[in-house]
Amino acid sequence: MPLHVFPAPAPALRSVLAALGSPTAVRESHTPALRSVQGSLSPELPLPVHVLDRIVPNEAAPRTRLAGWRFLIRSGGRAVAAADTMLTADGWTFSHFFEGPYITSTELAVRQAESTATPYQPRLLSVPELYMFTLWLHHDIEADAGSGALAPTDVLVPLAPAPPGITAHRPHRAADLLPVMTLRVTPAPLPDAPGLPGLLGSPA
Repeated sequence: MPLHVFPAPAPALRSVLAALGSPTAVRESHTPALRSVQGSLSPELPLPVHVLDRIVPNEAAPRTRLAGWRFLIRSGGRAVAAADTMLTADGWTFSHFFEGPYITSTELAVRQAESTATPYQPRLLSVPELYMFTLWLHHDIEADAGSGALAPTDVLVPLAPAPPGITAHRPHRAADLLPVMTLRVTPAPLPDAPGLPGLLGSPA
């Protein structure tokens, strides 16, 4: 398999296993699919979740920050929910369970990536400015899964639902997708009205 999945920090995995073993945590989660499962549940496919806080035009290698680790929760061979963990002052701890379209979309994107011949390290990248999630295929398979910049040669696969104008599950080189993302968050300049000062104070 060309994907080199790094193991999650042991405390993160333990916290998810503890939550799955807690009837209270499962019962109080906003995940009907998780609560209705009759069989065993197992956390699989741990992926580090990075955040790109701000899209900067012409930035060659944007820096990201590690926000957590996400696990798909499987039962009977299918993913029924996901679990997020977060880093606190006391270390990695369980955050919450959730369900929805990103789970199915993540599975599909991972399967597509596994069919390629190029080895990658899979991550998830959140872009809050666009309410967007992508599968981030990092070219450096030996890199620390919790650090690193978004390299121009990395591949981003937008997950569904994707923002308007960006097609879900279409792989893009980061160098090609970032300019498109920049256009989505940069407001178009307003034309100067006739007879009024220009936007920079010069005559119109």
